[in-house]
Amino acid sequence: MPQQYDYIEMKFPSSAEYVGLIRLTLSGVLSRAGASYDQIEDSKIAVSEAVTNAVKHAYGEDETGEVLIGFAVYSDKVEIIVADHGQSFNYEAVKEELGPYSEDDNVNYLREGGLGLFLIETLMDEVYLKKDPGVTISMTKFINESQVHLNGETIVNR
Repeated sequence: MPQQYDYIEMKFPSSAEYVGLIRLTLSGVLSRAGASYDQIEDSKIAVSEAVTNAVKHAYGEDETGEVLIGFAVYSDKVEIIVADHGQSFNYEAVKEELGPYSEDDNVNYLREGGLGLFLIETLMDEVYLKKDPGVTISMTKFINESQVHLNGETIVNR
């Protein structure tokens, strides 16, 4: 039986002024899911990178468009999907179409404005990418995972 989740979707104009709103929403969603402060902060950086690049690169200078962001909240993780084509999508169908990115993907996508996909992959637990239509990126942050401090002691996020 598939794992149950709550799904939240937002569509916003392709404008940098909305990145802060996405960060606030993400913080609220992750906090409600039981994420730690560090998990929330890492996710905010990664999602901001994806959203900022979608805003910068998805549309031409004179073009207006929308960016879609979806949050799937499971008992043990939150999956965040950012799509720069602004079309509503069937979450389950999009998940099946996403694939892991390769180093080649980083050459043309998400380079301007930071370290792009490398940064996102470093901060998130899973990253998947689809390039047509537009660019869709899925990022997963696991909640309540054991972590290890630098001194080797295991801690559990609650």
